[in-house]
Amino acid sequence: MPDLAAAVTAVRESNPLVQCITNTVVQPLSANALLAIGASPAMINHEADAAQFARISDGLLINFGTASSHNFLAADAAITAARETGTPWVLDPVSYGVIDYRTTRIKQALTWQPTAIRGNASEIAALAGTGAGARGVDSTDEVEAVLEAAIQLSHALGSVVAVSGEVDAIVHAGEQVRIARVSGGSDYMPLVVGTGCSLGGVVAAYLGALPADPFTAVVAAHAHYAAAGTRAAGTSRGPGSFAVEFLDALHSVTAADITAVGVSYDTVEVTA
Repeated sequence: MPDLAAAVTAVRESNPLVQCITNTVVQPLSANALLAIGASPAMINHEADAAQFARISDGLLINFGTASSHNFLAADAAITAARETGTPWVLDPVSYGVIDYRTTRIKQALTWQPTAIRGNASEIAALAGTGAGARGVDSTDEVEAVLEAAIQLSHALGSVVAVSGEVDAIVHAGEQVRIARVSGGSDYMPLVVGTGCSLGGVVAAYLGALPADPFTAVVAAHAHYAAAGTRAAGTSRGPGSFAVEFLDALHSVTAADITAVGVSYDTVEVTA
């Protein structure tokens, strides 16, 4: 079983540097979320700087939520550098299948084999070629309904595939298919812009701290998020107060809190 307590300790002790080429709407929340968990954020998203910075980063997030021409070029440069240095990187396929050019660029990024892919159920189904995509940034599919698509995607790319929903599912297909389901969080989370996108940065931080064990890293990132969401919901009055309480909770949850999150594991044998 993944050691989630050791994972959160690794993040807080190593202070991973995470380069975020991400949605402009969510940059402040993403940066603050990374600081809260013990990582160091850097929003380096210009093509002239991106490759150089990727070479010194511990993790990289690519999210084309509000992409500009600079973002697309910066992503190309940063991904190329990350692949050269072996730096783990995360692809968040925001609105894949909804807009043609964005879809083309995400397809291109997929060919560079992300360490992890994190999206909602509709985005993951569309990436695997089994669905049409989301409605804007919102999923129209359920997590369990797209697990087979997530497994296919993980097989094809070697990536850890994380599907966000009421219960998150994290899939890694190697000699065996490992599936983790993470419950918790809060109904307020979809009402605060940036909670999903920020999770991509948190995943990149955990990967940066545990580069040799990407499955554990992605599960631990989701468990950290779930524990913080559950704690914040208990003291919030609505989405506004939740946003503040959530950042506090990301900072204050303990390793014991994170290991207490409801996480279940399945292993599926792969037959030739």
